[in-house]
Order: sequence, then C-alpha cells, then structure tokens
Amino acid sequence: MATKGSNSIHRSSSRPLLDLSKAEIQGNVEEKYPTILLPNQSDDLSHLALDIGGSLIKLVYFSRHEDQSTNDKRMKILKDKLGILNGNRRSYPILGGRLHFVKFETNKINECLEFIYSKKLHCGGWESHHSDSTNDQNAVIKATGGGAFKFADLFKERLGISLDKEDEMDCLVAGANFLLKAIRHEAYTHMEGQKEFIQIDPNDLFPYLLVNIGSGVSMIKVDGNGKFERVSGTNVGGGTYWGLGRLLTNCSSFDELLELSQKGDNRTTDMLVGDIYGTDYPKIGLSASTIASSFGKATLENKELEEYRPEDISLSLLRMISYNIGQISYLNALRFGLKRIFFGGFFIRGHAYTMDAISFAVHFWSKGTAQAMFLRHEGFLGALGAFMSYEKHGLDDLMVHQFVERFPMGAPYTGGKIHGPPLRNLNEKASLENISWMEKFLQKGTEITAPVPMTPPGTTGLGGFEVPLSKGSTLRSDASALNVGVLHLIPTLEVFPLLVDPKMYEPNTVDLSDHSELEYWLTILSEHLPDLVDKAVASEGGTDDSKRRGDAFARAFSAHLARLMEEPAAYGKLGLANLLEMREECLREFQFVDAYRSIKQRENEASLAVLHDLLMELDSLDEETRLLTLIEGVLAANIFDWGSRACVDLYHKGTIIEIYRMSRNKMQRPWRVDDFDAFKERMLGSGDKKPLPHGRALLFVDNSGADIVLGMLPLARELLRRGTEVVLVGNSLPALNDVTAMELPDIVAEAAKHCDILRRAAESGGLLVDAMTNTLDGSKEKLPSVALMVVENGCGSPCIDFRQVSSELAAAAKDADLIILEGMGRSLHTNLYAQFKCDALKLAMVKNQRLAEKLVQGNIYDCVCKYEPAY
Repeated sequence: MATKGSNSIHRSSSRPLLDLSKAEIQGNVEEKYPTILLPNQSDDLSHLALDIGGSLIKLVYFSRHEDQSTNDKRMKILKDKLGILNGNRRSYPILGGRLHFVKFETNKINECLEFIYSKKLHCGGWESHHSDSTNDQNAVIKATGGGAFKFADLFKERLGISLDKEDEMDCLVAGANFLLKAIRHEAYTHMEGQKEFIQIDPNDLFPYLLVNIGSGVSMIKVDGNGKFERVSGTNVGGGTYWGLGRLLTNCSSFDELLELSQKGDNRTTDMLVGDIYGTDYPKIGLSASTIASSFGKATLENKELEEYRPEDISLSLLRMISYNIGQISYLNALRFGLKRIFFGGFFIRGHAYTMDAISFAVHFWSKGTAQAMFLRHEGFLGALGAFMSYEKHGLDDLMVHQFVERFPMGAPYTGGKIHGPPLRNLNEKASLENISWMEKFLQKGTEITAPVPMTPPGTTGLGGFEVPLSKGSTLRSDASALNVGVLHLIPTLEVFPLLVDPKMYEPNTVDLSDHSELEYWLTILSEHLPDLVDKAVASEGGTDDSKRRGDAFARAFSAHLARLMEEPAAYGKLGLANLLEMREECLREFQFVDAYRSIKQRENEASLAVLHDLLMELDSLDEETRLLTLIEGVLAANIFDWGSRACVDLYHKGTIIEIYRMSRNKMQRPWRVDDFDAFKERMLGSGDKKPLPHGRALLFVDNSGADIVLGMLPLARELLRRGTEVVLVGNSLPALNDVTAMELPDIVAEAAKHCDILRRAAESGGLLVDAMTNTLDGSKEKLPSVALMVVENGCGSPCIDFRQVSSELAAAAKDADLIILEGMGRSLHTNLYAQFKCDALKLAMVKNQRLAEKLVQGNIYDCVCKYEPAY
C-alpha cells in the first residue's frame, strides 16, 4: 500500500544551530576561500553523516579548505576596477571545502569507528579539536539506516557521540535530488555493457521515479525537494535473489552469488520461446531466445538440484528478478507519466549484468520510449541525505558549476569496492603514524585488480538479448563499479557570462568515448611521465625525499591511467581536459606544487633580456605590418610547451632564443586556419573607416618564457596603446610550464622597466602599487592610460572549462568585448568550437601530429588563427 512521504526534509534541532553573532571574515575579504570566524559558535559542529545498513556503512564527511588569506593591495585595486562587491558572501563555515565518500563493511564496524576517531570526524575534524577535547562527549552525528538504532550504544561507548536518527526515505530522496542537481554527469545508462552519461537539467529534473532495490523494492515518485510519495513496490528484490540463491547454490556471500552469474548460461534452466515453438514467434514479436518461463526447463527434465550448475541457477535467478523489477518500474512510470526512472540500492552495486537486465526490461516493455538510469554515487544517497538534514549545511543553494569532483591517489586501487581507512592527507600534521604513509603506498605496488575470468558467453534470452561484452569476451564482475571521488565545493566558481549558450557548451574538442582516442592520449601521458617526474624531482632539489615522492607519484598516476584503460567510464565522463587536470592534481597530492618552477624562471629571464629589442623593432613598423608581426610572434612563441613531446625534443637541441628565432622564420601565411585578415579589418578597418577600439580584452595566456614575454605581452601592449583595457588571465594553480596569475605581476613589472605603455597601464591596474611615480620621459601626465590587470581563471590545468571559472574572471568578463585564447590547451584541446557573445580570437601552434590531422587536417607545427565575431 502506498504511503506518503513528508512534505519537507526534517531539519533537526537536536544539535545547536550556528551562532552567527559577531561573525567576521578573517584576513582579506576578497580572498578566494575566505575563512569566516564564528567566535560564539560552540565546538560540536559536525561534518559527518552515516548510513548504516545491514551490509555496508556509508560515510559522507566534510573537510574545510586550508586558509589561503593574503594581504594584497593589488586585489583592492582590481576589485574597484572590476566592480566586485563584498556582498553575497555566505555566513556558513561549511562552504569552501570537500565532501568525502567512504564505505565499510558493517561486519567490520570497528574499522569504521577507528577511521572516524583517527580523523576526529566526530568532533569537527583536525582543524577544530584536539584528541583530549572534553566536548567530544556532547557531539551529535546524523545517521540513517537500521544500524543507526542497532549500533547507537556502540558509537556512544567508543566515540562518546549520540546518533541522531533520520528517516531513511527522507534521506534517500534528499540525497538523490542533491546529486542530480550538483553533479553534471551523475546519471548514466547501461546497455549491453556500454555506459552513456546523461546530463540532467536541474530545472527539468522533477518529477521522476526513484526505484530503490534493497531486500525489497520501493518505488518513489519524486515531485520536488521534500515532496515525494511511495507509489508502489514489490517484495521480490535483492533479498529474494540472495535468499533463493543461498538455498539453491550454497554461496556464502551476495558477491559470490553475483560472480557465479558471470559464468552462467540460463538456457539450461529457463524455458525459452524456442523450446516451445522450435523457432521464433513472429506474430507477437517474440524471438526464439525470449524467456517464456524462468526456471521452466526444470519442469521438463528429470534432474536433481545437484545436477544443475550453480552458475546457471544464479544467472537465471538474477534475470528473473531484474526483469520483473524493470517491468514493474516502467509500468509505474507509465501510470504517472514520468519521463525518468532512476535505479539504486544494494541490489545494483555497480553490477554490469544487473544493470543490463533492468535496462533491457525497461527498453523492451516501453518499446524503446523509456530508459533505465543509474547514479554514480547511488550507494551514498542515504548518507548524503542525512548530511543535508543538518541545519545550515550550506549545500542547498550551491549550483552545479560550484562542484568539482577529483580522484585521489588511492582511487585506482579501491575502485568502486568497499575499503577501509584511506591513506592520510599529506597536509595533515606529522605524527608517527602519518610519516609512514609513503611506505604504505609504495607497498601497494602497481597491480590493478585483474578481470574475473569467464567462460565464453551464450545467448541469455529475452528477445535475443546477448551477454554484454567488455574487453573481448570477458566482463569483470565489478566492471561497472564506478569510482567515487572527492567532491570539492568551491562557491567562488561561476559560469563564464560570455558563453552564448552555457547549456549547450562542451569544452572538450577531443571525444574520449572513442576508445582509440582514449588509448592514444593515455599512451601520450604515460610516455611523458618519466620526463615529468625528472622535472618534479629537480624542482625540489633532487633530495632523497623528492625522489621517493616522485616515484610514488609515477606509480599513482600510472595506476590512474591503467584504471581508465581497463574501465574508461570509471571516473565518470572524462574529456582530455579532465585527464590533464588529474595529472596536475596527482602532482600536487605528492607535494610537487610547481614542477617547472626553475625552468619557468630561467625562460622568463632569458626572454625579458631581449624584450626591449623586440619592442623597438615593433615600434619601427607601420600599423598593418606591426599587427601581423604581433600575431606571428604569439604563434611562434607558443612553441614553448613542455607538455608536448616534440617540443621537449627541441629543447635539447637549442636555447630558448634559438628556438624562438627558428619558429619565427617558419611563420609563413596562409596558416592552416587563417582568419587574420578578418581580425585585421576589425582592428584597423578598411580605407578611411576606422573602427572603435575594443573596450576591454581578456587575454588567456599560456606558457611562461617567450610565450608570455615575447608573444602575449607585446600583443597586450598594442591593445593598450589603442585604448583597450587589457586583463591577463592566468592559471590559479601551476600546470606544466603555464604561467600563473600569481607570477604575472612580477613578469609585468620587469617588462614595464622597458616600456612606458606597460608601466602606466600596470600602475593603473594595480600591478605596480609600490612603483615610483616619476617617469623618465615625463609622459605620465600627458597620456591617460587604460588599465592592465591580472585575474586568475579558477583552474590548475593547461585547459579551461568555461562552465567553472573564478568569480573575478566572471566579473572581468561582464564589460569585455574581446577574448583571445592562446595555446593548444585553451583553444584546441578545449574551446575550439566554443561560441562567445563577444569577438573571439583563438591562436595556437599545433604541437601534436595526431591533433593536427584530426582537427585541422594539417601537420605538426601548423598554426591556427581563428577569428569569430560576436555571436
């Protein structure tokens, strides 16, 4: 009988609410992740919630970002220039951090308790407590599931905390709603072994049917946040499969029963249409392989139970239950006119055959009009919902662009499987048990769990549905057990306001769903790894510690690549930009903050030494020739890319200036993509008609050294002299030899010593706040200067995703009417086809032969100058 759910999620008051009195932002109010001090807040604010089931314990816990406060005069001037206000800042201390997801087997609850205690999660984490805190005894933790009642006394005894029980269905729905709104590709379909990630519009999510398959099955119609109703269900569910399977096969665990199904052939037990008619039954659309009766063949044969293979019994049983759940689910969706059906619960467990069977049933009975969908975080719905039942949890108002999922070093080893306490974060305070984390990691080796061996598959019935294939003729039992990463909450991220259609925007140019493309780029990253490790170790002085960390990084990143080669969808929907950022995240995880630091410094110094001569040469040219020479200079200087194998080889054959000159000498038009004439007309006009200059240009810079100093800075100077305000956009974090926003002011300051145009603009933009005001030529009083500013882009990758940029870049973009994207990462790997509301110029030298052939039908070192007027 259907029972109605509550109208709203219960916000428990069993724990103190946040005391916001006298709250203030610590340090600079414009820092990226401001720390908010709550001087009157009691210390029992929890960052942990649990879902304690009969088989698994799921934890969701929160950790704050580290304080990144700065005292930067530049930021105040920049804020005034861009009109960034102090308002719209939240008063919740939970924002600006990470959501972690961890699983334990319930029968190993002591491991779970030890994990909570070691991380101090029951008392707010490392940052707010010491181990002897007397307030631990007053902590209240949100929990759901039957174990919240069963183990309440144990949690009180071992950790001194009380479990505040939340309704399971409330939590289940709240968790599902959050995931479907917060994570761009949370949902996916699974047919014949193939996953396809589905982007759900948060504004078009409701209503939907949520099918939770545990021991039994509940079917919940969800109409909105806190609005749901259990409309149906069935007592034939996961418990039925496990119970009958245990009786019929003597399996000792649910997972063992699932593994048996991998090797089964249901034709030995199920009665098929072909067994009755000898062929298809075309009049009613049934093929010979359609299952007419599950286990029906047992009625025709004089066999004892022992004569049937347990593998065949397990598969028949799995299909019988999965098909019926899929059929009933579709009929309920049809009954209420629901477009989407999401499946989750213990029965799913990322099992490929289970998802395939449910998907086929929905497809079969709906005649292809409906799809079964699954959730990457489906095992954590209840724990997430419990987390959200805290007052002021800070998640309700966040949007999809403010979440970034990243995968830590242990992800390839744990996969989607149950695991105990992960290795500690490198940034935690040193202790005897923390010091040995590296040895612990190295002991894990590089082996990834091997696929489960299987016999060749056979026809499995239901309309000729075949056993899904993966890697030839085998499918590992947990092949669809997708990895769950750490969900970073970054409230300062925004959608770039100059995108024509953010909903249709796709940053990645290269489609990694093509397995040959994925294999190629994984190989490229693997081949580049030794050189990257050498640079990383050298950046730390080549110490023994840096060598150990370099070796560990190589193992960890290789494991990521191996996991993706084995299961391309393991980390969700990935593009090349995600792969490159994963590499940088992995470096940072092993404390290699800037592997190319010393190289960048040397190249900057060498380039700055010849900048004056270049500017003198440019100033001697007429306007049209100068503009062409500037664009040639940007393209030629873009050759300096330590992420390109071909360019790395060049570095071993000559100095930076020699390579730059060689590159300039090869600049011959027409380029492979050549829209220079259109850009020239917009800049200079034609005949006597002179166009108005752009008001503000955003220059997305790429590499350090010649790229920024001899390429983009002279172009910025030209725009400034024409009266265009210029904003240099650099990375928030280091990536290869890319220049960062933090490094740009020093580079500009050095360049300004050679050029009054740059100096006046830099002073106006706050880049030279401490500079002397007197000038050699005394021209400051005579010539008003537009500003040259620097903002960070919000990422730490060679690429950029315009769905997630820094708030200061978004503010700068509001008055911009020109953007220039420079470099392969920002204008080829990503954004080659991106459309903007303002004029856009995309400049790059193609330093990869495969990319040149695929994107521009050209060759390595071909150039792209793509100009697109505002859409």
